[in-house]
Amino acid sequence: MDSVAAQPQWKTAVGWAASILIAVLFLASGIWKISDPFGWSVLLHQLKVPQAVSLPFAVTLGTFETFTGLLFLVPGYRRIAAWLGSALLIIFMIYMAVNYTALHGVDCSCFPFVKRAVNPAFFAEDFGMLVLAVVSGVLAGTSAKLRGAAIMFGAVAICAVVFLGIASARQTGIKAPPTILVDGKPYPLSQGKVFIYFYDPECMHCLDAGERMAHLNWGSTKFVGQPVVRPQFAPAFMERTGLKGATANDFQLLKKTFPYTSTPAGVAIENGREVAALAQFDEPEPAATLKKIGFAQ
Repeated sequence: MDSVAAQPQWKTAVGWAASILIAVLFLASGIWKISDPFGWSVLLHQLKVPQAVSLPFAVTLGTFETFTGLLFLVPGYRRIAAWLGSALLIIFMIYMAVNYTALHGVDCSCFPFVKRAVNPAFFAEDFGMLVLAVVSGVLAGTSAKLRGAAIMFGAVAICAVVFLGIASARQTGIKAPPTILVDGKPYPLSQGKVFIYFYDPECMHCLDAGERMAHLNWGSTKFVGQPVVRPQFAPAFMERTGLKGATANDFQLLKKTFPYTSTPAGVAIENGREVAALAQFDEPEPAATLKKIGFAQ
């Protein structure tokens, strides 16, 4: 007789409840990663994962999390899921503990619509998930053959690759330089959202547009100002407008890559590709376009 059928009903109920809860958490985290690999590569880089491996790591981690979540939903694979899920959680907690000083307070939202930060509560929450995984495994019945699990993993991996291909195909705009000089140091443009503002420090139109943009909620978008003339006046311009951002020192390269006809002008870049070129800066622009493309709120 199957061990699930032989055990008390309350144990079966507890096992199912723990399995469903932990499955939902793993599936939410994993599917989010494989459906938005480029966005997650940026978040992982912010968590100190090297930029060179952040994208493949996001896809791989999302694949294993999704696979683990599916295993928890199949009684015969719950023990495997418990081992795999526990390993992922323990490794994650150890990594965060080792890097706690550098990452304290940093956003670590692994689940959609749930904001989390690296703090003591973070470890308590992950320990709670670890308990759910262990309970699910302990109360699981007999294990099924591994062939079905292998097929399931292959299906999840194929889906992850397909999502990565779709996300890559969307990166169709002008390719930005890998790095530019910002405040005299190399500045990467290959990950995340960056808005570059071309301006003349003595142009009143540029000043007015800058003052209006200073009131926008930029969220995770990084603002970079590029003076087209008289770069020595750039600090005063940024201070007067109230813009919070860095100053680029690579005008010739940026002008060649993203040509424009007059200032003010701007270019929205996401994951190393141009999303939109902005030439209109009279009300309600550029706010309307920036909000439409998700670069400001």
